[in-house]
Amino acid sequence: LRTHSDHFLLAEPTTQSDRSEIQGTLKILVSKLDDLSTCNDLIAKHGAALQRSLSELEGLKVPLEGGEKIKAVNERATLFRITSNAMINACRDFLDLAETHSRRLQRALQHEREQRTHLEETIEQLAKQHNSLERAWREAPTHASRSERVSKEDASDEDEDSEYFDAMDDSTEFITVTASENAGAIGGQASDWNQEDHVSVSKGLMRRRQHRTQIPDKPNYSLNLWSIMKNCIGKELSKIPMPVNFNEPLSMLQRLTEDLEYHELLDKAARCESSLEQMCLVAAFSVSSYSTTIHRTAKPFNPLLGETYELDRLEEFGYRSLCEQVSHHPPAAAHHVISQRGWTLRQEITIASKFRGKYLSIMPLGAIHLHFHASGNHYVWRKVTSTVHNIIVGRLWIDQSGDIEIINNTTKETCQLKFIPYSYFSRDVPRKVTGVVADSEGQAHYILSGTWDEKMESAKIIQSSEGSSGSEGKQKTVYQTLPPKLLWKKYPLPENAENMYYFSSLALVLNEPEDGVALTDSRLRPDQRLMEEGRWDEANSEKQRLEEKQRAVRRRREAEWGSSCAPLLCREYEGYQPLWFHQRRDSITGETNFVYKGGYWESKEREDWSMCPEIF
Repeated sequence: LRTHSDHFLLAEPTTQSDRSEIQGTLKILVSKLDDLSTCNDLIAKHGAALQRSLSELEGLKVPLEGGEKIKAVNERATLFRITSNAMINACRDFLDLAETHSRRLQRALQHEREQRTHLEETIEQLAKQHNSLERAWREAPTHASRSERVSKEDASDEDEDSEYFDAMDDSTEFITVTASENAGAIGGQASDWNQEDHVSVSKGLMRRRQHRTQIPDKPNYSLNLWSIMKNCIGKELSKIPMPVNFNEPLSMLQRLTEDLEYHELLDKAARCESSLEQMCLVAAFSVSSYSTTIHRTAKPFNPLLGETYELDRLEEFGYRSLCEQVSHHPPAAAHHVISQRGWTLRQEITIASKFRGKYLSIMPLGAIHLHFHASGNHYVWRKVTSTVHNIIVGRLWIDQSGDIEIINNTTKETCQLKFIPYSYFSRDVPRKVTGVVADSEGQAHYILSGTWDEKMESAKIIQSSEGSSGSEGKQKTVYQTLPPKLLWKKYPLPENAENMYYFSSLALVLNEPEDGVALTDSRLRPDQRLMEEGRWDEANSEKQRLEEKQRAVRRRREAEWGSSCAPLLCREYEGYQPLWFHQRRDSITGETNFVYKGGYWESKEREDWSMCPEIF
C-alpha cells in the first residue's frame, strides 16, 4: 500500500528500557549538578579570598594607575562570582524542569502506546467483521449461481488469526550432512553450468546495452496515508481507487513478465538429460521470480481489461512473451511464453489481496505450466503467499511464506519447496528456502537450499537415515550429501536503483517505448508513462479518466447484451471475451484456464492491430 519513503505519525511504544534510560539520564544530570555545586562553592571560597587580597592591595600606597587596575580586577572577580551563582541556579532549574517534563512525557508516551494498540485492535476487528459479512453474502442461496467465482475467492480467505510469520516450529524436516566431494550428477556439471551461465549472461548484457539503463528518479511526494487506508479495511486491493503515489511505473502484466528475469535457467534445464537435474533447475527458476520483490513494496498498476504486454526477445534470448488482462473482477492475467531453446511456459494468475489491518496478504491463485519440447516433461506448480508487513506503523517489508509443490506430470517426480516465514525467534537465516527433489517412488535424490532473495544450491544425496526427533517429537531424516553446487544467484541491482523504485536491469527496460507493439500494450498506457516521467499529479488525473472510461465501456457492453436477446431466452451475461486467449479445461489440473489461442505475433508481423479495442 505504501512506498518505503512514506511515514505514518504514530509514537513508538514506551518500553521498560525507555523508562530506565530516562531515569538513568536524570541520575547523571543530578550527579553533574552536584559537581557543579561543588565547583560553585570552591569558586565562591576562592573568589572571596581573592577579593580580600585585592581589597588589601587597594589599601596600600601604590601609584594611581596601579590602584585603578586593582579595582578593575576586583570588579571582574565579583562579576565572575555572580555569574557562577547564576549558572548553578540555572542548572538547578533545568533539572527540576527535566524531572517534571520527564514524568509528563512518560504519561504522554504511555497514552500514545495505548491509543496505538487500541487502533490496531479496532482495525483488525473491522477487517474480521468485514470478511465475516463477505462470507455470509457469498454463502447466501441467492448467489449460488456464482459458485465458480466464489470458489476462487474463498481460497484467499485465510484464518484471520493465523499470523504465520511468527511461527516458531522447526523450520526444516530434515538434517543434511556434507560428505567429501565426489563427482556425480549435478555435482560434476555444476562448474560447467556456472561457466555457461556466465557466458550467456555476459552475451545477454552485451545485447541489453541497446536498451535503456535508467529511468527518471522517483519524486519525493508526501501523502496522507490514513485518509486512504481507513477506506481499505477488508477490501480487495484491486477494488480500491489508489493514487499513483502507492504505485511503481509498471503494470501487473509487466511484473508477471519479470518472472523471466532468469530465463537461462530454463534454457539450461531444456538441455538436461536427467529429469531430476532438470527438476532442480526448474525449482531454482520458481524461487528466482521472488528475488525482485525484496525491496519492491510499491504496488504495480492494475491492468485495464483487454490490456496486453509483449516482450519480444526472440533474437536476443530466443523467447517471446505475451500477457493479457482477461478479467477485471476478479483481476486475472493470462501469460504465454514460447522459447526456441526448447520450452513453453504458461500461467493464469488471479491476484487475491486482502488488507488485514496490520499487514497485507497477496495470494496468487492459479497454476504455472512448464513444458519441455524434447523430453515432453510437463511441470506444474503454484506461487506462495506474499505478505507486506508494518502497514500501520514502521518500515514496510515483504516476506514470502508457504510451500510449493512442483510436479513433473510426465515422470511423477516431485520437488517440495518450503519458504520459511520470518520469525524474530528463529535461528535460521532470513528468507530461507529449503527443498527435496524425489523420484516417482518418493525416494529423495537432491536437497535444495538457499534464500529467495539471493541464491539457490543443490546437493546430491548419497545416503539417508532416520535421525533424532525435533522439538515437536517429529523424527527428522538425516541426509548425507555431496558438497552443494550453485544453481542460481541473483544479479546485482543497477547503480542508483534505490532512486529508481529498486528496479532490476530487466524491470528498467520493461516500460521502454517500442515500435510495432499492439495498441493495448502497457507501454502505451498514459497514466503509467506520466508517473515514470515524474508528473504524478497528471498521472492521477489520467488514471481516474481511464478507470471511468473502463466502467463506462462495461456498462455499455452489459446494456448491449441485454438488448440483443429475447427476454425469456436470454442467457446469463458472459462478460468480456479476451482477444488472444480463450478458456479451455486443463487435462492435468482439471481447472478451466485461459490459454493462448494464437494470432498475436502474426498480427505484429502484418502490422495489423485493427482488432484491438481502444482502451487508452
